[in-house]
Amino acid sequence: MKLEPTGERMIVEHYKSSVEDYVIYLMHIATYRFAEPFVRDRRVLDYGCGSGYGSARMAELAASVDAVDVAEGAIAHARGHYPRANLRFRAIDPAAPLPYADGSFDTVLSFQVFEHVVDTDHYLGEIRRVLAPGGTLLLVTPDRSTRLLPLQRPWNRWHVREYGANSLKAAMQRRFGDVQLQSMSGRREVIDVELRRCRRLKWAMLPFTLPLFPDALRVRLLNLLHALRGRPGAASAAREFDFDESAIRIGPDLRPSLNLVAIARR
Repeated sequence: MKLEPTGERMIVEHYKSSVEDYVIYLMHIATYRFAEPFVRDRRVLDYGCGSGYGSARMAELAASVDAVDVAEGAIAHARGHYPRANLRFRAIDPAAPLPYADGSFDTVLSFQVFEHVVDTDHYLGEIRRVLAPGGTLLLVTPDRSTRLLPLQRPWNRWHVREYGANSLKAAMQRRFGDVQLQSMSGRREVIDVELRRCRRLKWAMLPFTLPLFPDALRVRLLNLLHALRGRPGAASAAREFDFDESAIRIGPDLRPSLNLVAIARR
């Protein structure tokens, strides 16, 4: 099955079509690299696996990986592209309990998902339920401090809410008492590619993302704008770049911060 790029789901085949896509890809790869010590020889749940390439990477180290997503098309793509004996893909209903027993996993990964979640208490509650005592949640989400103006709603039409460090920690501490935050940053000439993209979009979309617009209207206006701009074309020919994921760093208090990285323990 061919999975179409939406701008929200990373598809490896498209990652070198532009320098902006390549930097976003490196941010994803750096996230999974950071996760390696948390998954080695452990039972892992990848909660929101998308196209499945990251789940497959984690399965190289983990005892087992269960990877779930709300999009059946993404799951079909993942099953077709990443078969492994210790890797299972499953489509889920986001409003229903996870189809796993209490304490089934040692580690849960939630990468670039939390900003899409409406009922965050249910989402985090289910993660806590399926984590074994002493288990770890590793959650990564965009940092609104570099993407949005104060009070601005997300210019990404798929995002329900974007978080700063304080609001993310407050949301997670409703279910997890032990939450530590780190940041994703990196070599300035590399991360400036993403900073410029976000700066351009936050100003261009400002009329549609003012807080006076109800959320449903915000989404309708952003959908209309995307429709007027036309459907994305085929990926451009692959290009070569002189940097790789080593240009991206994750650590405490790094600035400017592209993503927030939360480590929570049950």
